[in-house]
This record gives sequence, structure tokens and C-alpha cells, in this order.
Amino acid sequence: MSGYVLGNFFIYAVINAFTPGPGNILALNTTTNYGLRKGRPLFLGIFTGYYVVQTACAIFVYGVSTFLPDALDFMKYIGAAYILWLAVHIVLSKPEESKTEKSASFFKGFLLQFINVKIYLFGITSLTGYVTDYSNAFPILFFFGLIIASMGTIATVSWIGMGMLIQRVYQKHYRIINVVLALSLLECIYSMIK
Repeated sequence: MSGYVLGNFFIYAVINAFTPGPGNILALNTTTNYGLRKGRPLFLGIFTGYYVVQTACAIFVYGVSTFLPDALDFMKYIGAAYILWLAVHIVLSKPEESKTEKSASFFKGFLLQFINVKIYLFGITSLTGYVTDYSNAFPILFFFGLIIASMGTIATVSWIGMGMLIQRVYQKHYRIINVVLALSLLECIYSMIK
């Protein structure tokens, strides 16, 4: 793989990883609502889910490419429904709930990534667009899948950091911020199913 192609792979991956998607928005909202400590299980779920999904993408690209379009079509609508549920949950949440509610769970973060069509498309597009012209070997696909998941994890950590920075502002203006975050999730749904 040439340096030019590798550079384009990294540019695409960084831009895609840092754009607002369901995982990044949920991480931001969880940090502002619950803080870093209470949000850790959810964040670990998001990170773990990212690695599992990218491993699945490498496997799909390697051997099951004829099955993938049907699976993505089906998962797209399940993912859209789950993201819609998250948007409603964000709009209705209040900072005070963080003292008693335990919604920042590992499973919630993991499930979001598992049905997050954006990261499936991110992984598959990256692998098929940049890697498979040079190698279809599973170890190479898996390696690049790990790079993609690591970039996604770094991006999510950045969104968590942003949540920590705006936590005080959030306490005062949570309703407006929640509506903006929920609308961002609705835009994610629109871009998935259009």
C-alpha cells in the first residue's frame, strides 16, 4: 500500500470517527448528565462495541460480502429505532436524574455500537475502499479494523472530554442542550435511512 493511499485512509478514518454519530453524542450527553465516573460503564461498552463491530466488518469483508447488504438493510431500521429511542431519552432527561438513575450501563453503550450502522459503513467503506485493493488477507483486514476502532475510541474520548468541559453550562441550560443533541441524533437517523 502506497503512502498516498495510506494517508487517504487515515484522513477518511479521522474525519469519519470525529463526526457526530450516535456513540459520540451519547458519550457527550452521558458525561454532561452523569459525569465521568458514573459514565464509565457506558463508555467501556461503547469502546468494546466498536472493537467487536470492526472485527465483524473485517470478517464480513473477508468472507461474507454477499450476505452483508441484506444484514445492513435490516440492521439500519433496528438501529434507527434504537437511536430514536435514545433521542427521546435525551430530550426527557434531567441532570437531577443522575443521582438515582442507572442508565449509563455497559450494555447500553455496547448495544448502541452493535446496531450503529454508521460504524459498520465506516469500517466496510474503509476496508473495501482502501485496503482490499492491496490485500484480502484476514490478518491485514483485522489489523486495519483495529486501527479504525482505535480511531473511533479516541474520537469518543474527545467527545467525553467535551462533555466534561460543558458540564457546568449543561446544569444551567440542559433543556436546550438536550434538544440540540436529540436533533443531532435525528439527523443521524435521517442520514441512515434516506
